[in-house]
Amino acid sequence: MITVADAKHRLLSGLSPVGSEIVEIGQAGGRILAGPVIAQLTRPAADTSAMDGYAVRSADLCGDKVELREIDHIPAGQLSQRTLAEGDCARIFTGAQLPDGSDSILIQEDADRRDGSSGTQIVTVSTVNAGEFVRRKGMDFSVGDALIEPGRRLTARDVGLLAAANIPWVTVRRKPRIAILATGDEIVLPGEPVGPGQIVGSAGHALASMVTSCGGEPLLLGVARDEPNALARAASNAHGCDFLVTIGGASVGDYDLVHDVLGAEGSTIEFQKIAMRPGKPLMFGTSGTVRLLGLPGNPVSSYVCGLLFLRPAMNVLQNCPQDDELIHMPTLEPLVQNGVREHYMRARTKLINGDPHIVPFGDQDSSLVATLARADGLIVRPANAPAAAAGDTVPVVPFRDGPADL
Repeated sequence: MITVADAKHRLLSGLSPVGSEIVEIGQAGGRILAGPVIAQLTRPAADTSAMDGYAVRSADLCGDKVELREIDHIPAGQLSQRTLAEGDCARIFTGAQLPDGSDSILIQEDADRRDGSSGTQIVTVSTVNAGEFVRRKGMDFSVGDALIEPGRRLTARDVGLLAAANIPWVTVRRKPRIAILATGDEIVLPGEPVGPGQIVGSAGHALASMVTSCGGEPLLLGVARDEPNALARAASNAHGCDFLVTIGGASVGDYDLVHDVLGAEGSTIEFQKIAMRPGKPLMFGTSGTVRLLGLPGNPVSSYVCGLLFLRPAMNVLQNCPQDDELIHMPTLEPLVQNGVREHYMRARTKLINGDPHIVPFGDQDSSLVATLARADGLIVRPANAPAAAAGDTVPVVPFRDGPADL
């Protein structure tokens, strides 16, 4: 058996980023930027008003109750043809460009408007500093500015920035294609009749959701029966994918066929056993031209292995930073001494006096998907870790809903 760190290093060291493609910005959320993003305009394009009020010359407003002449009315989207002279002002609305001669905005709450036979007069009730309530030209960005560095997973905020910079298309990494194949005569798919001795397979759909949340494109290949030709035929549908992920059949039992069938001539198997639980029977290599990642059949084991190995692999394929840093939290319950395999314990967080603590579930059986669904993360118990008392700080793998945060 090899360690988790060694297995992860072997898996990731041979990977390189996938190619790129151009997508419309409305489809860019959650994708990894693969090329530079350069602003195509200046924002704001000119000095504009940040408030509804009056464009003024700050030099005119140096005393109480100054009277100004309103000479123009400027809604957003229209340009004034007037130039403010001493004692002039212009009615202006949020987002409108300041007229020539003005340098500040007198907000409407600080003005008393009076209509008379000689025109509209504005009486101010406060002084105004130069530049007050003005959005200066280019204060957001200017044409030619580099806005987002390649390698970033684009958020909803980033997409808004692209749109504001007049960038309709963007170059992103192609979505990694991950084929997922369950194995075993006992497995049926959700919605199919369940016969005696059969179980509904859940691991494939959980992994497909993980792949999607990590920015990939899952291809569910169904279930391959425990027969070599059936397994080979099903696996052949993974041609052109970046990974073939199998579920079950990667151990050394009489019906564990993945190694013998998919690791046949022309293929390589880098490793097959990991010193971890859950997830000891983990296989990595190639099957023909496709990378092969053989996961355990138990649904919790397959999910944990997917989180620890497939998710980082997808980050490498997309050329984005790894996001698998551990956090550290105090445990609410004592933990017994660990054995020779790293243990990843499903656990939930709980606030104690406002501070987060972690508490493991009592039953860590690798078939319990309800426990996995209720968990917030995994307590990591290193190999041969000594017993931990309640209150001791322990490392935790936090669960994340997805990469494209808001």
